[in-house]
Amino acid sequence: MKKIILFLLSWLLIVFSTLEGNADTNFKVVNGIIKFPEPKRIKGQEDVLALRCDPIPEVRVAFIGIGMRGSKAVERYCQLEGVEIKALCDVNSLNVQDAKATLKKFNKPAADTYTGVEDWKKICKRPDIDLIYICTPWELHSPIAVYAMNHGKHAAVEVPAALTIQECWALVDASERNRKHCIMLENCIYDYFEMATLNMSQKGVLGDLLYAEGAYIHDLRSLMFDEENGYWNMWRLKYNQKHTGNPYPTHGLGPIAHSLNIHRGDRMDYLVSMSTSQKGLTLHARQKYGDESPFVKQSYALGDMNNTLIHTIKGKNLLIQHDISNPRPYNRLYTLVGTKGYIQKYPFPIATIEPNSESVLTNGSVDSLLKVYEHPFYKEIGEKAREVGGHGGMDYVMDYRLIYCLHNGLPLDMDVYDAAEWSSIVELSEVSVLNGSAPVKVPDFTRGEWNKLEKLNYAW
Repeated sequence: MKKIILFLLSWLLIVFSTLEGNADTNFKVVNGIIKFPEPKRIKGQEDVLALRCDPIPEVRVAFIGIGMRGSKAVERYCQLEGVEIKALCDVNSLNVQDAKATLKKFNKPAADTYTGVEDWKKICKRPDIDLIYICTPWELHSPIAVYAMNHGKHAAVEVPAALTIQECWALVDASERNRKHCIMLENCIYDYFEMATLNMSQKGVLGDLLYAEGAYIHDLRSLMFDEENGYWNMWRLKYNQKHTGNPYPTHGLGPIAHSLNIHRGDRMDYLVSMSTSQKGLTLHARQKYGDESPFVKQSYALGDMNNTLIHTIKGKNLLIQHDISNPRPYNRLYTLVGTKGYIQKYPFPIATIEPNSESVLTNGSVDSLLKVYEHPFYKEIGEKAREVGGHGGMDYVMDYRLIYCLHNGLPLDMDVYDAAEWSSIVELSEVSVLNGSAPVKVPDFTRGEWNKLEKLNYAW
């Protein structure tokens, strides 16, 4: 008996010693599943499900990070009513000057400008700002959002909102403690197709949803290696040198998570993730720079193709894919499978709906179906959204909805739990990949309140 106990203890020691993760990882194995700690809610702190804050008639906004994403956001906000842009911040002074020119182009009052590395802290402390809009490199998303909420500001943060489980909890606690909104700027939930099919699923057209697919398949090799016109200081390439798994899950996950009512009657339970070997980045670096380039000799942790399969408490499955390293057509998959129907967006629209499930709808037939179930948002502002643009208009719908809800004191379409859940896949998938595709528990960031709301509801 003693030998058996010693053997089991030795086996557990080996398991724990071989588990790999990020430097701040603090997980354990429970019944064969890797599990991260779920800290209890601090006394006096309450959940922010369907959070309502005081209406803000004129939303005063500060933009931190005005590069590729931020500059377009400034342009869109110049075309929203009830908004005043108070501050522009970027470490690249040219980006700041371009944003100033945008304000002038739209006859908007000049904004204060900042270019210091930590000037975002000064902005968050200003009493005349309501909303901090964050479009920096990933590593700053969570720190700035938390700091903003701690100083009484609502936070809107680009994707992913956090890179680690620890950062996800920091966002949740800051929002709950300060009773401030924290919305991740996941624009893909606002695309026309996704909104129409969300409407279909909520009306029961697809029956009970059982399975869904989402992805971010986008060849970014040229952009990541472009030192002049790509990501500032090549930050995205540098991140991929150190990390594997799925570092950018939310474009694929967000829309299907809303259709499946995640933390609104169901929740993600656990995942398994696996990645291929890395080939694409090295081959591209060799083609562009030659065999002796440091970019060729540099190792890249990111596997070319990642598949992450997520299981929910109520028995649904979600497949999320990521590939930015190969010559593939753009694809977000976006597939919903229910007991009464099937619909997909990529690589081409197709649907089968009962009672005529043998009749496959494609192209124009799918367009007609979507028109029947066009979401009220697009009926209301679709024309304006397409005029302003931003990924076909979904960026404008996203910004319009955020400001509309702040104006009217309504709950936002996405809350801090969405931001934490979807972003948590970054570290959870990496931990699974590094540990032989072991199952990893998805933390319950609502702390037991995941079924407090019966279903997803956009306040209107």
